[in-house]
Amino acid sequence: MRVRVDPLVCEANAVCVGLAPEVFDLNDDDELLILQPDVPAAEQDRVRHAVRSCPKAALTLEE
Repeated sequence: MRVRVDPLVCEANAVCVGLAPEVFDLNDDDELLILQPDVPAAEQDRVRHAVRSCPKAALTLEE
């Protein structure tokens, strides 16, 4: 599974960071960083939940 962010849509609300901090983070400019684009098996359920919870639908998954 691979996760991506559309930086033009993302507003850095950090919902994903709160749900899966091992995969998502914000930099000092409030831009979303994907720390692990190839999501480890142990984090996949949390990342799916984070993607569904994004208020701007800025995240996508490739399974």
